[in-house]
Amino acid sequence: MTTNHTTNLYYHQSEVTKQLRQQQKGHKSAVIWFTGLSGAGKSTLANALEQRLTTEQKHTYLLDGDNVRLGLNKGLGFSEEDRKENIRRIGEVAKLFVDAGILVATAFISPFKEDRDSVRGILEDGEFIEVYVRCSLEKCEQRDPKGLYKKARSGEISDFTGISSPYEEPVHPELILDSDKESVEDLVDRVVNYLKKKNMI
Repeated sequence: MTTNHTTNLYYHQSEVTKQLRQQQKGHKSAVIWFTGLSGAGKSTLANALEQRLTTEQKHTYLLDGDNVRLGLNKGLGFSEEDRKENIRRIGEVAKLFVDAGILVATAFISPFKEDRDSVRGILEDGEFIEVYVRCSLEKCEQRDPKGLYKKARSGEISDFTGISSPYEEPVHPELILDSDKESVEDLVDRVVNYLKKKNMI
């Protein structure tokens, strides 16, 4: 017999709303979702963006792929099912940060369009900013900061995005950043300008 553990659960609405938290912080909250191949520069850009926003007195937090897998998602592997669950959990955590009034940057390969769209779907309009960090596979392999492509090519790593597992490019991302053509500073400028244009900050 299967027990439905959600039957007797009820969402508790806090008296302090997201809007009140945003007013307190002086800016809107949103998820800035950096997606792209391993080695494309997602973590570098997310870190640089958080530094920039912090110097401008904005309230931020960075969720990075490896860091989350070392803690919250340490029990997950890299099968398609585990990757989907990894992104689902991150989406729920990011949603909590948005509710807290925080600008949260995430750096995840997140290779499947369906999973990214699912995260967009649990947030309000305008709160999910998909940033495609575009970089050629050749350039990513040249960088290979963690030596993962080399291991994937030799067969040491299976289901590796871009080699033995697909990466589904975003169809209509809010921003496309060509990390092999522009400097980190210029690309961060583009993200900040987007946030200002949308009256997020």
